[in-house]
Amino acid sequence: MSKATTLLLFLFFTLLLLTTSLSKDLCHKDDKKALLKIKKSLSNPYNNIISWDPKEDCCTWFNVDCGDATVNHRVTSLHISYDQISAQIPPEVGDLPYLQTLIFRKLSNLTGPIQSTIAKLKYLRFLRLSWTNLTGPIPDFFSQLKNLEYIDLSYNDLSGSIPTSLALLPKLEYLELSRNKLTGPIPELFGSFPGKALDLFLSHNQLNGSIPKSLGKLDFYRIDLSRNKLKGDASMLFGTNKKTWTIDLSRNMFQFDISKVKVAKTVNLLDLNHNGITGSIPVQWTELSLQTFNVSYNRLCGPIPKGGELQRDGAYAYLHNKCLCGAPLQRCK
Repeated sequence: MSKATTLLLFLFFTLLLLTTSLSKDLCHKDDKKALLKIKKSLSNPYNNIISWDPKEDCCTWFNVDCGDATVNHRVTSLHISYDQISAQIPPEVGDLPYLQTLIFRKLSNLTGPIQSTIAKLKYLRFLRLSWTNLTGPIPDFFSQLKNLEYIDLSYNDLSGSIPTSLALLPKLEYLELSRNKLTGPIPELFGSFPGKALDLFLSHNQLNGSIPKSLGKLDFYRIDLSRNKLKGDASMLFGTNKKTWTIDLSRNMFQFDISKVKVAKTVNLLDLNHNGITGSIPVQWTELSLQTFNVSYNRLCGPIPKGGELQRDGAYAYLHNKCLCGAPLQRCK
């Protein structure tokens, strides 16, 4: 056999081997089976997963991602959104054991409770179940998912209290529970979150009671407790040694003296409107680079310090206080 023939045969078998490798279905058969059950449970929604063809590699399917060879190409991400789905969360999501990201979003007819089989997803890091019509309580089983870093359950009809067990998640850095029907107090244990700069969004609920003093230990990046029924002292959330970006405590029933409250220079949004806050506005606040500022509808008094961004939003930011004066309000007497 000539060298040329040998080379041609070598190239042929190499090409054959490569073609066979490329055509191989990388998707694990159990993952594909679970995904097809999910498709059936959701009645083959058009926009997202009707294109899931059983004859094709599920790692190439729309809104499905697989990991690399280190996890044997198991499904690691499932994202379903913007569709006319009339169903509940399929229990088969729990049969994707290597799932790290799970998103059901903008599905107005997705109803029922948060599926308990999600507790089986031990590698889950990112969970977003938002802008749906999920009902029932926030389940305690989330505390079993020790890899969770991000939870978004906003814009639902979830009810009941916030589980204390969420504070047991060692890697959690983002918690969004806004726009639900949650009641009761903020759990005392929430001051024990291990995250160094937690994002906490609890707005537009029916939470009541006082803020746990333990929250003052946390260095929040963003905190939004607006439009609840919270009361008492919230001054522990402030501090110049923090890295806070936004603080929104508006439309609650907080009552504390703001006179000596110093705010981190990193704060960009500070909204305290519609509370019962007393005292005078600290001069230190003129050092802040505020893009949004509002202390209207409180019981503040005294001259408004000049400088910084405290005059940029005009009188609107100061309306309906006890006796504030100075620009942009009337001159102090």
